[in-house]
Amino acid sequence: MRFHHLDLNLLVALDVLLEEQNITHAATRLHMTQSATSGVLARLRTYFDDDLLVQVGRKMMPTPLARELELPVREVLMTIQSSITARPVHQPAESKRHFRIAASDYVISVMLAKAFQQIAEQAPHITFEMLAFGDTAFDLLTRGAVEMLIIPEHYLTESHPSHLLFEEEHVCVVWAGNKTVGERISIEQYLEMGHITVGLGRSRRITIEDFFMSQYKCTRRLEVITHDFNTLPQLVVGTERIVTMHRRLAELYAQHYPLRIIPTPVPLPLMQEHLVWHRSMDRDPMLRWVREQIIKTAQAMPPCEPYEISMPT
Repeated sequence: MRFHHLDLNLLVALDVLLEEQNITHAATRLHMTQSATSGVLARLRTYFDDDLLVQVGRKMMPTPLARELELPVREVLMTIQSSITARPVHQPAESKRHFRIAASDYVISVMLAKAFQQIAEQAPHITFEMLAFGDTAFDLLTRGAVEMLIIPEHYLTESHPSHLLFEEEHVCVVWAGNKTVGERISIEQYLEMGHITVGLGRSRRITIEDFFMSQYKCTRRLEVITHDFNTLPQLVVGTERIVTMHRRLAELYAQHYPLRIIPTPVPLPLMQEHLVWHRSMDRDPMLRWVREQIIKTAQAMPPCEPYEISMPT
């Protein structure tokens, strides 16, 4: 099929070539020979009157025009996939779709694991792939490398639709054998203690450090920085350190580890987790069904009430 003298089949090849920036790798993904892939690139160069990809050392680098084409080409293909080639599925049990989601390990533990369990009961052939949430999460969504993100509110943009899943509060967690901390903790003692925290992404962004610095003009003494939330409870056991973490995850691990949960020394804002999907996939029937199941699971979670310690009477 041609549109304005462009063979639309070439758009698929252009999308792969711009992503791989390598003839051999692109040929493998396109199920073509290297010579045939080179021929496709030649046709694209003729149509756009541009080299598109130029050899720089051992790599092929996109030209300025190629960089401008990358996003619109990907969005056109995603729109075709969701609006034209996708067929309504009246029985989710028949679907064999594969979905990729970028989310933190915290979200997987407290909500997504349950959602996947419920989805499997109705649609056992749907599969999922989880990607770590980091600095490039929205880039993954824009490029179509993932179908959905689950991210805190402050990461949201207006580029793609989203839905609030649930709210979460932070609590402090110490080892049950820590004798230096009582049932509550002052801000002074909190700042004097050694802390364990999570650094996210390549920038090692600290999760709540910025809030303390901006609101209270202070810093914590960070003694351990880990790469995921699920290791936080394990790292505090047997130490006199303290960790500030999501309440639901803390309560989950307190069932298995000798931990004590106490309120934070100062009020922290509630965190909101949002489900985000690519705007071009909004009408994809199976993606919509999966979104609905995730939203239902989140809505069934107990509401986030202020954490208070039950004092003995």
